[in-house]
Amino acid sequence: MPAPRSPEDILTTELKEIYSAERQLTRAIPKLTRRVSHPKLKEMLERRREQGEQLINELDAAFEEMEVTKSRPKNVAAEGLLEDINEHLEEIKDDKLLDPVLLASIQKVEHYCIAAWGTAKSMGRLLGEDRVIQTMERVLDEGKRFDEELTQIAESEVNPAMLAAEDGQEGEEGGKSRGKGGGSGEARAH
Repeated sequence: MPAPRSPEDILTTELKEIYSAERQLTRAIPKLTRRVSHPKLKEMLERRREQGEQLINELDAAFEEMEVTKSRPKNVAAEGLLEDINEHLEEIKDDKLLDPVLLASIQKVEHYCIAAWGTAKSMGRLLGEDRVIQTMERVLDEGKRFDEELTQIAESEVNPAMLAAEDGQEGEEGGKSRGKGGGSGEARAH
């Protein structure tokens, strides 16, 4: 991709990277969903896939409105995050560890997306691109809610279930006596 020469080029680059990341993620989610055992996490991943497909369609319309070419190189940051998830899938042999690791990994991807959406929204606002602003505001709200839901499910269900299974106390909220709380989330260790 050529180096940006204008503020419009920077916005275009950001949007193309978001587009690529969303395409990669929507393609990866079905494989991830098959590996997840927690029903609510499966449901959340499916909802995220649908949101990604909607964003892809909206970006197509924004590109058309902005008269931007359709060439979209692969987003290497998203590719690396998704590759990391795939490596975890191959390496983890203990099923009780799979949901917590996948949840944390998906949350890392979502944090990347939130940062990208915020950057595009700010640049869109600077350039008066109303469609971009509206789309990015919507996905930022959805992404932040999704992130909060991931943190909630990690702290209240997925991570405690992992510890309960480890302690042989399936069904109890194991781990609290160890002094190890939550898990994924903003400003928390994954």
